[in-house]
Amino acid sequence: MTRFRLFMAGALFGASCVSLTIVLVRWPSAENAEVVASPQPASPAATAPLPSVVAPSRIPVAPASVFGESSVPIADLALPLSIKPAPLAPAPVATTTAALALSPTPPSLMIPVVGIKPETLSDTFSDARRGGRIHDAIDIMAPRGTQVVAADDGKVVKLFNSKQGGLTVYQFDPGAIYAYYYAHLDSYAPGLGEGRQLRRGELIGYVGSSGNASPDAPHLHFAIFVLGPEKNWWKGTAINPYPLLRGQP
Repeated sequence: MTRFRLFMAGALFGASCVSLTIVLVRWPSAENAEVVASPQPASPAATAPLPSVVAPSRIPVAPASVFGESSVPIADLALPLSIKPAPLAPAPVATTTAALALSPTPPSLMIPVVGIKPETLSDTFSDARRGGRIHDAIDIMAPRGTQVVAADDGKVVKLFNSKQGGLTVYQFDPGAIYAYYYAHLDSYAPGLGEGRQLRRGELIGYVGSSGNASPDAPHLHFAIFVLGPEKNWWKGTAINPYPLLRGQP
């Protein structure tokens, strides 16, 4: 049952006007006096806690097995990451005159003086000469007029009469890597000229003592040198002919 109480309030405004206000107030009965409205459950979307979002400042560490023991963990690298390309293989080193001097020399050279046996040769490559020079060649002793032949195939690049070497022949091997130098000749072979292609064992001249050689000791001054990139017939790195003429590597 619902009961109401009546409240009457009035106010006198002046002598001639009366205002009456009636207010109805609902009074709760005993039956519903203890009834309290239970709150409606909020929707899950409205009550679920928001996940905490933390922006990582570093990339997570990968397992050690991924990188191996010697690698650097990615976590130690500050963001942002930069990807570096793998280094290129080094370019091959250019061949120099010094490197050629250490490379295998002509495998087979003929003794350039006819009739000379390998066992009679003397290694005079490192002998001292006047003015602090090194010989850088070997002297092959033989009677004057003994035939001098080409030690290898190749082209005659220079015939030269010098103060020291006398009548000389400069010959390049077929690959223009080595130069063969024949000096102190008594004379050239007939028809020999610059640009001529020689075969191994072909006559090029005769043993003598021209230049600064002693007339009492005719011989062939024979030298080998490695040409530089310019291929100058007068310049190169000397190598010892003695082991080559002895058939040694």
